[in-house]
Amino acid sequence: MDLVSFLLLLAIAGVCGAIGQSLAGYNLGGCLVSIVVGFIGAWLGAWLAGAIGLPELLPVNVGGRSFPIIWAVLGSAVFALGVGFLRRGSRRV
Repeated sequence: MDLVSFLLLLAIAGVCGAIGQSLAGYNLGGCLVSIVVGFIGAWLGAWLAGAIGLPELLPVNVGGRSFPIIWAVLGSAVFALGVGFLRRGSRRV
């Protein structure tokens, strides 16, 4: 994978992570956090879809790798919800 493909993959993951956080209603951080959330969301969403037996929806091939856009957004939303609930539950009044 060359540098341009890697940067494009980072941009796609960042957008997917930001959309997932918006859907969940929790903002976990800035741009770098959105990229991390997008990658974790892609992994989590693809794993959940494979476990249930669903196909990849809207995959984008970047540098020879497939990045599932829909599962990345949904996985990012699930991940952001989970982290948001954990952060909210750990605060004491």
